[in-house]
Amino acid sequence: MDLLIAEKVRKQFAGHLALDDVSITVPEGSIFGLLGPNGAGKTTLIRIINNITAPDSGRLWFDGRPISASDVNRIGYLPEERGLYKKMKIGEQAVYLAQLKGLKKADAVKALKEWFEKFDLGAWWDKKVEELSKGMQQKVQFIVTVLHNPRLLIFDAPFSGFAPINVNLLKDEILKIRDNGGTIIFSTHNMGSVEELCDHIALINNAAKILDGPMSDIRASHKENLFRLRYRNGHTDLARHLPTSYQLREQNDDGDFIDVKIKIPTADSPNDLLNLATSHVEVHGFYEILPTMNDIFIKTVEASQKARHHA
Repeated sequence: MDLLIAEKVRKQFAGHLALDDVSITVPEGSIFGLLGPNGAGKTTLIRIINNITAPDSGRLWFDGRPISASDVNRIGYLPEERGLYKKMKIGEQAVYLAQLKGLKKADAVKALKEWFEKFDLGAWWDKKVEELSKGMQQKVQFIVTVLHNPRLLIFDAPFSGFAPINVNLLKDEILKIRDNGGTIIFSTHNMGSVEELCDHIALINNAAKILDGPMSDIRASHKENLFRLRYRNGHTDLARHLPTSYQLREQNDDGDFIDVKIKIPTADSPNDLLNLATSHVEVHGFYEILPTMNDIFIKTVEASQKARHHA
């Protein structure tokens, strides 16, 4: 089932087209990566989903029906621009924000105490926000965002400013939420995090969607039939036995072993390369090299910009 559907969403601001008929489908129980360069239109789409602004045209469906203002309490939103009341006590503020999302005070306090202990914030309950480091403040905001168990969570650059140990803590919690049936829209510039966390992605550039689908399908569709092969360094140079249709992209000799990177024609199978190699050398490693999301991101954005320039 799809939890969120956006159909041909269009939004313009004072002559600037922010979204140009963008459609996305977010499956329930998944982590959906919303990607794109700065100014691409990601934040505008997120604000429309959160009813902060309205689209000029297009439709949004949430949980099987047209989205409405009342759905705000069923959505948890952690914006890139963070903000807590600096002079207010942390625990008091967290309880207040939880109540705004519909939790009873006693339930909010109980749940918050558990989260604060998990995130090593227990001793800071009665401290003022201004006494916390930036990372600790971000922990508090993450907790408040997820506390009411919303149907949809939206994280906009959630790891910005975090130390690596805290990034891993948040990643673990995000994956637990997904594994427990939660649905997450995850916007980031960190392609490594996309590969670790996302099940589906949509890439927006210059207000238009230029790529979307399951992560595994996208990586498979961009593969180049490129393989890494490791063999024992004997008296045979494998490169001399490659057909002219095979491309040797890289060769490294570390003494005992040689590592090569070879591109084969699409008509050939990995077994063709492996059989060729084993007939001449002693193979110790063999795997296909799939493009990283960073490679795909750059390649797709550059192709989109070239097409836009020549249009």
